[in-house]
Amino acid sequence: MKTKNKLEFLKDENPDYLLADGFDDAIVGTVERYGMNTVVLYNKNTCIEILMKDSEMTEDEAIDYFYYNVIGSYVGEYTPCFAEIL
Repeated sequence: MKTKNKLEFLKDENPDYLLADGFDDAIVGTVERYGMNTVVLYNKNTCIEILMKDSEMTEDEAIDYFYYNVIGSYVGEYTPCFAEIL
């Protein structure tokens, strides 16, 4: 599914979903856990690649930035999840 279609699907499914700015191309889908809200799921490695490309960071800089500024940001019950896709 193209990024535009993913964003439209997510908006239609639940307008409360929170998205990680700049990482639309890393959206994998959604994730569910018992007793918790469904949230948007991102591919962690793609997020790091986006940082390296768009912000001209080294891999180490992108990883540090990602863990501190992205993973380290809780913005409410719809905070997205990030997975290492094997």
